[in-house]
Parts: sequence; structure tokens; C-alpha cells
Amino acid sequence: MNVRAHMSMLFHLDKCIGCHTCSVACKNLWTDRKGAEYMWWNNVETRPGSGYPTQWEDQEHFQGGWEFKDGKLRLRLHSRATGLLKLFFNPALPSLEDYYEPFTYRYQDLFNAPAGDDQPTAIPISMITGEPMEIKSGPNWDDDLGGSNIYARNDPNLEGVPAEVRAQLDELERIVFNYLPRICNHCLNPACVAACPSGAIYKRQEDGVVLVNENKCRAWRMCVAACPYKKVYYNWSTGKSEKCILCFPRLETGQAPACAHSCVGRIRYMGVLLYDADRLPEAAMVPDEQLVEAQRDAILDPFDPEVISAAKASGLGEDWIRAAQLSPVYQFVKVWKLALPLHPEYRTLAMMFYIPPLSPVVSVIEDGLFRLDLSDANHDFEIFHRLSAARLPMQYLANLFTAGNQEIIRQTLVKMLAVRVYMRRKSVDGEVDEKLVRLLADAGTTPQEAEAIYQLTTQPTLEERFVLPPYHREMALETWKDPLAHKGEAGLGYLQAPRRGE
Repeated sequence: MNVRAHMSMLFHLDKCIGCHTCSVACKNLWTDRKGAEYMWWNNVETRPGSGYPTQWEDQEHFQGGWEFKDGKLRLRLHSRATGLLKLFFNPALPSLEDYYEPFTYRYQDLFNAPAGDDQPTAIPISMITGEPMEIKSGPNWDDDLGGSNIYARNDPNLEGVPAEVRAQLDELERIVFNYLPRICNHCLNPACVAACPSGAIYKRQEDGVVLVNENKCRAWRMCVAACPYKKVYYNWSTGKSEKCILCFPRLETGQAPACAHSCVGRIRYMGVLLYDADRLPEAAMVPDEQLVEAQRDAILDPFDPEVISAAKASGLGEDWIRAAQLSPVYQFVKVWKLALPLHPEYRTLAMMFYIPPLSPVVSVIEDGLFRLDLSDANHDFEIFHRLSAARLPMQYLANLFTAGNQEIIRQTLVKMLAVRVYMRRKSVDGEVDEKLVRLLADAGTTPQEAEAIYQLTTQPTLEERFVLPPYHREMALETWKDPLAHKGEAGLGYLQAPRRGE
């Protein structure tokens, strides 16, 4: 057993309000500079929708992630031989049009325009060329357009959804959308690391964060193409690849990442997961419908004495093991089995997890009036047994989070509904009858577990949402200098600015 620790984040999609505060916090902190204007290490997408960059889930075109074929795991992008051929021409790379051309406005026109009858305007100009341009797209161009013919209809996750259900999604009274925040998944089996010819991308052993060594980066951009989530970006100014660093400087000082700390809806949780590195090959080489359970099996129980002993043998301290035991991510992913990885079929073993949304019930029209497609009595229990009445199709959510396995997504939604029904009856009616207890049992949970899920979902403290272990950076510094001297010397900015060809 090769026990390692990983810092993981969890997103509760039922709580996301689409305010984009996380995106702005990340932008202001990390990518507010030349060459990084179009980079959104954190972005929030409206689903159904085409995402950012446009159609990033279309791996037939972008060739990201891995494929399991003939009993072997291979990069979709290339083999070693074809990788050499693609060094100077890679058709799988997203173009600037798939993102957007960054723009600003020529504000001096507001001051320098000659006197006239019309109000002067600041025309948009490209931040790359400085020339006037027409704005045709942006980082969140399809925000809230859940029923649009252009964006929502082109969502790749609608594949396999029956035609009559897709037609319902276009009807005005049945339009539905939810928000999907995305950062780098800091995968256990990252395709970007495997694809880099220069060996510039690596995964930190102490916490699993995937980083780019810009001194080694030679701008081949294989990482951009190989990442199936398109969360590696190319800086056109410095000629280097860049990506989300999970705010590791903040983590090392006991602070949550900027996106998580600024989250208005408090949808984000942060904690340690222990996993068995020896199980990763078998976890990635199973049929699609088994991928979620295989990844769960690779995550270890931090209370198991054998796991604790193996973790200490691997160099993990008591404080990291204790953090893993208190981790909210462990509770949602492994214990309650409510959180799921995004697109497990990419086989990168993503370590950022999502609790899928509970969508509203479909409406129908009777006598010119809208009503829910339910009987007049026992709404709670009918919703529980009729997930097909939800506006977001089960197949759509399965395509997003379980590689098409509807049974896993059904079990997740049923448990979430059971908790909602239980707490509503307990809070409003003030009683818990046998029928309600049987409902929880049918969903695979208990009253005690339902209340624990409710507590951590709705009323967690900051310390319960973010369980961050101490990094002990002072011990690493002691190997070459005095920690107090380093503290006085450390500052902000580059020690050495990145340059092309270096």
C-alpha cells in the first residue's frame, strides 16, 4: 500500500448562484497581466451550454485525456512517434476563436472626441494587436442562456438524451439551467504531464498539486491539447504554459484558495484525501460504467489502522492524517457517496468533485395555466419516486458526472432528495413517521446520516468547510538557510521573469 495525500476541492452545485466572484478573485490574483488576458483558471459555465473554451468536451476534435483500448491505457492525443510529428503542427490545439480575443476600450476617445451632437463612445480594441475590433464572444458569453438554440443545443452532454426530452428542454416553460464552476482538476493521472515533451509539468508529491516549471517549458503546447478539461493555457507574451496552481502559496500559509475563500454561495469545500498510488493503474483501466466506483476504491479510509500505519511509513505526519479524518471532501465522496468527478471517462482520475444539482420539476400546461407534473397530494414522496419528472434529464447528468452510468447518478439524487424530504417534514411538520424512515432506508441512508449531510451542507463553519493541514515549510527551509532570514527576504513578484526560450 503506497499511501499519499491529496488536497481536493468539492463543489456543491445546488448552492452555486452564478455570481462569478470566484472567477474575478482568481483573475485579480493570478492572471491580471499581459498574455494572460484570456486565461480564466476559474470559470463558471451555464449548463446546458457549450462551455469555455467552446465545445471543450468534444474530444473527437480536441483529443484530450486517455483511452482504454486493447487492455492498455493510451493518450488520445498521440503516441511517442506521432508526438514528434505534432511538435510543429497540432490540429487538436484550441485556437483563439475557441476562447475569445481579449479586448479593452479606447477610453481616450471619451475625452478627445470633438464637440458634437452625439455622445462620444469608447470603441473596443484588441488587447493583442491594439486594433479596433468587433466583440463576438467572451469568457461567459452564454451566461444564463439555458434554452438557447446556439449554445444549449450544442452541449455534448445531451448525447443519448431521447429526442422528445431534448424537445422539452427547448420549451419556454421547461427551460432549466445550472452553473458549473471549473478549475484545474489536479488529476491523479494527468494527461498534460504525460504529453509534455519537455517534462515541464509535474505533480507535487506532498499535496498532489499539478504545476508548470516555466524554466523548462518550451511552448510545445502539448499540455494544452492533452488536457481534456482545457485548463492549461498558453501565455502568448512570455511563450510559456500556465495553469491553476490551487493557490498553493495560500495553502502553505493555512489559507483556502482565493476562489474558495471568496465564494458567496459557500459551495466549495476543501480537504485532504488519502489514496493508494498502487491502485491507480487498475482504477483507470476499467469499463466506463465502473470508473466512478474504481476511483472511490482507490481513496482510503483515514480511520483504518492499516492505512494510518502505511501513511506514516510514507512520511505523512499525524497532522495530515488528522486533517484527512476531518476532511469534508472525504465525507461527501467516500462516506456519503454524493460527490462525483467531472467526466470520469477521460480517465485522468480528476480530484475535484461535484455534488450534482437537484433540478425543478417539469411544468405542464392545463387550461392555459402552468402546473407541476405531479398529483395534488404527497408531492415530496412522488418527486422521490419520479426522478423522470425533473427538468434536467438523468442521462444528461450521467454524461457529465458518471460516464453515462445512470444508476450511480440516480442513487446520488435519490439520497439528496431523501435528505430534503426528511428535513422538510421534520422542520415543518415537527414529526418523523415510519413512512419517512422507510423512505430514508430506501435511499440507503439513516436519520443520523441525513442530519449530518444537512448540517455540513447548510450550516458549516469556515473551519468545517476548509480543513487545511500544516505544510511545515519552515522544515524545508532549514535545509539551506535560516527560516527567519528567509521570512525577511521573501516578497512579491518574480524572482526571475519568464522569457521566451529560457
